[in-house]
Amino acid sequence: MKVPMLDLSEQYQTLKGEIIEALDGVMSRSQFILGDNVKRLEKDVAEYSGVSHGIGVANGSDALHISLQGCGVGQGDEVIVPSFTFFATAGAVARTGATPVFIDIDPKTFNIDPSKIEAAITEKTKAIVPVHLYGQMADMDAIVEIAKKHNIAIIEDAAQAIGSLYKGKKVGEMGTTACYSFFPTKNLGAYGDAGMIVTNGDEIAEKMRVIRVHGSKPKYYHHVLGYNSRLDELQAAILNIKFPHLNDWSELRREKAENYTKLLNETVKEVTTPFIEEHNYHVFHQYTIRVPKRDELQAFLKENGVSTMVYYPKPLHLQPVFQELGYNEGDLPETEKACAEAISLPMFPELKLEQQQYVVSKIAEFYSK
Repeated sequence: MKVPMLDLSEQYQTLKGEIIEALDGVMSRSQFILGDNVKRLEKDVAEYSGVSHGIGVANGSDALHISLQGCGVGQGDEVIVPSFTFFATAGAVARTGATPVFIDIDPKTFNIDPSKIEAAITEKTKAIVPVHLYGQMADMDAIVEIAKKHNIAIIEDAAQAIGSLYKGKKVGEMGTTACYSFFPTKNLGAYGDAGMIVTNGDEIAEKMRVIRVHGSKPKYYHHVLGYNSRLDELQAAILNIKFPHLNDWSELRREKAENYTKLLNETVKEVTTPFIEEHNYHVFHQYTIRVPKRDELQAFLKENGVSTMVYYPKPLHLQPVFQELGYNEGDLPETEKACAEAISLPMFPELKLEQQQYVVSKIAEFYSK
């Protein structure tokens, strides 16, 4: 049996007629940049996030960069980030001229460990970027308390977490801003790059709207150094078709996660299945387990037709590009341990139970040897 990591073809076939009609509408109107489809998506995603403003941008990485710039982060500042995350989290910080300050994770959730934040704060600290990794929100109460105490911004990296909840609160409700990615593999995915920032702040929203169009308002009058990062109409039209299905897809992902956890706990003692905080609504962008002999298991599964991914094999604090920051192996032990043990199994709403049973049977077969 072949089990892909992700299969978007069935989803497309279900929505094909609506998507083609929406794209034809964009072509017929010939309004391609910041038009009605973008405005509709911005409004709907902001309301979905429980906030006042949505700012459509070119991708999730730009969402982070523009948020940082909107919060006044710049040359000589420091921003606290987890090391166990996709490069864009820290890359966006570095591109503002600020320094990423890496801290360790909670080994149960893979999210930033709030107990490590305060010790990392200096007079240069301007923001914290909690990453809601794999679809589960970080411990936001603790993070908000620290941020208020030190008067620093919170930029939620929610690239993997649209629709997730923390104690009934949505992504974006507790941070200064929150950043979404609509990369095709995300829970709400476009057919190319796309992203969005959401916020409750009127002033920062307006500032970020200006930044995304070369810092100009009105056109050709430039007040800040911005750049070109706009969500285009074609991607917005596709996302508007997909968006009403997001909650159903999240529930299906949670159902698949429950299947995996039940099957694995019944058959494979070597595997540590995902931990979900009881106050969280986890949307399972990824179903990530911890295992011994991770690389050997991945190779075995590949030989047997099962696709997997390792998010992430090398922590950011040990990446060559950040070598000058002076971090060494052993500095963030939980992060480094996760990089050696974490592996993500196939996860998408259309995943079949028999596919999951096959995946688990092959994992069990590997450890039985």
